[in-house]
Amino acid sequence: MDPPDLRQGPAAQQIAADNRAIEFGKPAGQRCLDHHGILPERASATLIVMRVGILILPDQRWSVAAERWRRAESYGFAHAWTYDHIGWRDLVDGPWFDAIPTLTAAALVTSRIRLGTMVASPHFRHPAHFAREVTALDDICGGRLMLGVGAGGIAGYDNHVLGQRPLTRRGRVDRFTEFVELLDAILRGESVTRYGEYYTVVDGRSTPGCVQTPRVPFVVAATGPRSMRLAARYGAGWVTTGTRADDVDQWWRTVSEMAHRFDDALDATGRDPSTVDRYLMLDPASPVYSLSNVDYFADSVGRAADHGFTDVVTYWPRAAGWYAGDEAVLEAVATEILPHLSWS
Repeated sequence: MDPPDLRQGPAAQQIAADNRAIEFGKPAGQRCLDHHGILPERASATLIVMRVGILILPDQRWSVAAERWRRAESYGFAHAWTYDHIGWRDLVDGPWFDAIPTLTAAALVTSRIRLGTMVASPHFRHPAHFAREVTALDDICGGRLMLGVGAGGIAGYDNHVLGQRPLTRRGRVDRFTEFVELLDAILRGESVTRYGEYYTVVDGRSTPGCVQTPRVPFVVAATGPRSMRLAARYGAGWVTTGTRADDVDQWWRTVSEMAHRFDDALDATGRDPSTVDRYLMLDPASPVYSLSNVDYFADSVGRAADHGFTDVVTYWPRAAGWYAGDEAVLEAVATEILPHLSWS
């Protein structure tokens, strides 16, 4: 079955509705950062619109993690995410917890913030079963779910633990395409039977369907031309980390290049750019942690806006190792930066 035409009609209207749904609860009296991330008291410049999310690694027992998800909402983040891996890098030695029950628990301790996977991959997810999990999670969180999806890494623990032979780059995108197409069809309420190269589905269903219609919004991770076209066709949003670099300016150049390439993908598919949100992960590929200090974070928000991004995502600071930082900086960002951003 051909994917929906997102250039016009109900699909395009739903994408716009998905985007609007993210913009909840903006407090009265907000001010904006200028386009360099400087508060208006310090300088006057063109004001920006930006949503800020946070990623909370599933590396703590719920007795600790629950408070982080509550705080993410109380701080005013627009969305909160977690990784979807069986294990991740040197954190496989634990603790490490699964994304779906983590997000389910997060849904029960929050009420407004949007929640999502960053990103679910075909390495160990079958679209027929995953559609059931997504349907249940969207129901539990009251329609706040955003589904980040990606092709999965070429190698890594998710491959190793299952004894899988790593796919070629082409094979990964082939499987990813099949995964997204099937997930889209099942979540839209179709009874799906398909015999693909990577997945077989016989009478796959998602009854009663998602709370959000026609399905939960997809935020598609993509770096190459094929996966970017997939994001342009199916995504309510596109997400990138940029490319790993040794210095910050070089990293921002890779971000700019990615953004231009996604423009080309939108043009190739005939997708209206205004119907697709753009998410920038500030930390996985950058040589500097975004919450190193408040000024650096503010500058990152401004630069992301300059490159056309609608959303940025930072990481909850950890005590050591990956994304090591000080929670005092996070609190300062929450009090000094987030209240002054406009989401309208």
